[in-house]
Amino acid sequence: MMNGLSQKRYLELPLPTEDDPRSDQQRILDSLAAAGVEERVHIPVHILRELYPLLDNAKWKITVSLAWNGDNWEMVEIEEGDTTAQHYGLAVDLGSTTVVAKLLDCNSGEILKEVSCFNKQIQWGTDILSRIFYCKDNREKLEEVRRATVESICECMDKLDASLEMQGTSSEQKAENNGVSESGDDRGAKNAAKKARTISQSALFMVIAGNTTMIHFLLGMDAFCVFYTPHAVHADRPGFLLARDLDIPLKGYVYCYPAKSNYLGGDIISGMIDTELYKKNEISVFFDIGTNGELVIGNKEFLLCGAGAAGPALEGGVVRTGMRADIGAVDEVKIRDGNIFVHVIGNSAPQGICGSGIIDLIAELFLEGWIDIRGKLSPEKSPLIQERDNQLCVEYAPGLYFYQKDIDEFIRTKSAAHTMVEIMLRESGLDLNQADRFYVAGAFGKHVSKESAITIGMYPDMDRDHIINAGNSSLEGAQKLLLNRSLLTDIDQILEEMVYIQFAEVEDFLELMVAAQALPHTDYKRYPTVMEKLKERQKDIKL
Repeated sequence: MMNGLSQKRYLELPLPTEDDPRSDQQRILDSLAAAGVEERVHIPVHILRELYPLLDNAKWKITVSLAWNGDNWEMVEIEEGDTTAQHYGLAVDLGSTTVVAKLLDCNSGEILKEVSCFNKQIQWGTDILSRIFYCKDNREKLEEVRRATVESICECMDKLDASLEMQGTSSEQKAENNGVSESGDDRGAKNAAKKARTISQSALFMVIAGNTTMIHFLLGMDAFCVFYTPHAVHADRPGFLLARDLDIPLKGYVYCYPAKSNYLGGDIISGMIDTELYKKNEISVFFDIGTNGELVIGNKEFLLCGAGAAGPALEGGVVRTGMRADIGAVDEVKIRDGNIFVHVIGNSAPQGICGSGIIDLIAELFLEGWIDIRGKLSPEKSPLIQERDNQLCVEYAPGLYFYQKDIDEFIRTKSAAHTMVEIMLRESGLDLNQADRFYVAGAFGKHVSKESAITIGMYPDMDRDHIINAGNSSLEGAQKLLLNRSLLTDIDQILEEMVYIQFAEVEDFLELMVAAQALPHTDYKRYPTVMEKLKERQKDIKL
């Protein structure tokens, strides 16, 4: 049995007799203790009300569902018979753009399904600050944002149920088409499948990881404090909450990962649990880059962390033809023999360019010599470089242009990301070659080309095998905690050991950032493989 945040126990209770007149309540508690449940169990009044006549009807053979509330087990459901096989939980990454949810079998740890949807907060702005100002000091608007947050989670739950229903229907149809007769066991399996179609709402527990602003909105708290000095947030460790208090249709509890600071939220703490950086002997770097950049450097001996604004350019924001990584987005770019070749998500007509495509494009423009080390376009290098709207631009796909202003904005973004890493390494007294692993988390890290990111100076020039795509570490950390309650101790340890660095207080931050605005950097010696690649590409062009 897993040591998760919830459990289901089948009990065959001894019938009351004159010799054994214990209460129904005590009979259940004693049976749980005999079954190995060592911690205290609380039975709330709504469950007490169900004991009669349920126990009589069930012939004293019942299944009780328990959820951990931070201090003890809380009984959240009581059922007739043995339903222990249907034990489910949910792991959720509450992102500012996308909400992702996994449904898990908490008996086996099997992932039954994963779905995602857009965060409904987007209607008040693609950037977080717009949403914060929309509901600042306005209780009614804040409630709108809170409901939109909950509805986003509920949409994922509905998608999980719908996809499981389709799977069940598909299996049934296939059996019918093959002329397979239905045995008693098959009928039992089908009944179980029907139950599974609504399991998202019968789940006993949900673990949510999200940044500090997202958790504030989920709880219905004004998030202006996250961005406004002195950055004292309203709650950084909300912990265990009854799902019904959040209007989430779940039988048990919701746990929200804690934050370290206003900018370093529960999604990063969850990432630590996933990568286990805090357990390693070797020093590692963990970097989650998006509109904001969050960074952790350390091992089992120390953890330095920091966060700062990187800019919306990495997610296609502020770029004139930029878009999210969706159907129609250019996500890969190559330049060969003076021609630009692109890959488009969904293999459809290109409609714009997303973050990974932008990095590829700038890297290729640099290697081809179409932009100089400052990122300035050189119109004499290609007829695809032209002037439109009083500025130079390059046509990267038919009718789609990447402007000089776009390049400038992106270089500022990449320099901010590079500077964060540089400062953290300096503050820890380390050289980059002392880092064994460089984890890049989030959707950005999952799709971006390592070579392109190194070419423009966003990633350090290091052994490519040591640059690890951590994927959605926020979601993975939520899943791990759902199935392993002992990780709560690790979370406390991580928060205790983390030392937070305010980048805004670093005196030479702007100086370092200016130096990082060159491609790949003003100090070429830091990027030997890029310089070699540049020489080779230029040699090929001359040939």
